[in-house]
Amino acid sequence: MTNLVKSAWIEGHRLRLRNATEADAAFIFGLRHDPERNRHMSATSPLLEDQRNWLARYAADGSQAYFIIESAAGHVPLGTVRLYDARDNSFCWGSWMLVPGAPAFAAIESALVVYCYALELGFTAAHFEVQEGNVAVSRFHENFGAVRIGQVNGQIQYTLGHERMLESLGRYRRFLPDGIRRGPLI
Repeated sequence: MTNLVKSAWIEGHRLRLRNATEADAAFIFGLRHDPERNRHMSATSPLLEDQRNWLARYAADGSQAYFIIESAAGHVPLGTVRLYDARDNSFCWGSWMLVPGAPAFAAIESALVVYCYALELGFTAAHFEVQEGNVAVSRFHENFGAVRIGQVNGQIQYTLGHERMLESLGRYRRFLPDGIRRGPLI
């Protein structure tokens, strides 16, 4: 079984994913409570302190990696993404949100960074869910080669196998021409 490991940071071509800390609570809270951003996300507490407490618990949790997506130049926060639910050689990813007006390349590059990092950790597949009605995100994942495998409680279930993951990394290589670099594992 492959394990999820946190990295202090992971850098792609124009993006940097930085391990989330309690200091990021206000940014994450604002993103998760933006009505345009949270339509397809699970509900969260209306209290900023609860977000801060969740991040404190996350710091001690070795079963997931939660990142702030930033611009590589200037480290401007652009969103979040989380890797979790490791099952044998497959990982789940989600909590993927970008700020309004994020650069057009941010979605593709952040997904590529997630897949490159997961492959580096030894994962060979991904599984995840997209809320029914979130057509844009379903289309995005399907363009990456994800396959619908079911639907439960309004969540469309997907899987992305190793071969399709590698094909997508090749197809979208221009967004991540030099692969990734990462900081120390934590």
